[in-house]
Amino acid sequence: MSDLHQTDPNALATAAAPIADGIEWRISDTPVPYPDALAEMEARVEAIRAGTAPELVWLLEHPPLYTAGTSARREDLLEPDRFPVYDAGRGGQFTYHGPGQRVAYVMLDLKKRGADIRAFVHDLEEWLIRTLAAFNIRGERREGRVGIWVDKRPYGGAPGQEDKIAAIGVRVRRWVSFHGVALNVEPDLSHFSGIVPCGISEHGVTSMVALGHLVTMEDVDAALIASFAEVFGDGPAEG
Repeated sequence: MSDLHQTDPNALATAAAPIADGIEWRISDTPVPYPDALAEMEARVEAIRAGTAPELVWLLEHPPLYTAGTSARREDLLEPDRFPVYDAGRGGQFTYHGPGQRVAYVMLDLKKRGADIRAFVHDLEEWLIRTLAAFNIRGERREGRVGIWVDKRPYGGAPGQEDKIAAIGVRVRRWVSFHGVALNVEPDLSHFSGIVPCGISEHGVTSMVALGHLVTMEDVDAALIASFAEVFGDGPAEG
């Protein structure tokens, strides 16, 4: 997941907030196959544009897989037979998704939010930074590098050592966003070795648990919901 640019009911078992005028929040209980997630997002984007469904933030995990953005270079797919590879349709290059990584797909009507894509991406970054701060993890932006980064010096790393802890990749169609962010809570970090993540080879990847913060996915979800309200001014719909 990098910068801009019929569903199985068992796979999409969810806990959803009631639908009202606000944002619907959905949390999937089991890993969602990537093609099912794409189909669901495509349908929801059209429904939001048509005014027949509310905006949606969908929290989920995927089975282990790699996705290719529109700028992906095939030489960055180091182990093409390791996991399934999907064309994502978003901007950016190769990324990994798998269990232990909280993916948040964000389907918002940007027209009523200022119609500013750069500001939207900045807000997604701020959302992740505030979520990490809730666990005393300092996430940071880096000029020229997409995603959220952690300076490893407080964790015993060498000066200049930085690891990526969260990725951002969005697509916008007629001012409705989809795709979103991916936060490494406790994924198998060895799975990232099958690609050059987001085309960046000089830095590594890390997770909240790898940094010594023993958090659960439920803890992270609660922080994501609270931080989203702080940044975007919207929480789960009441009902």
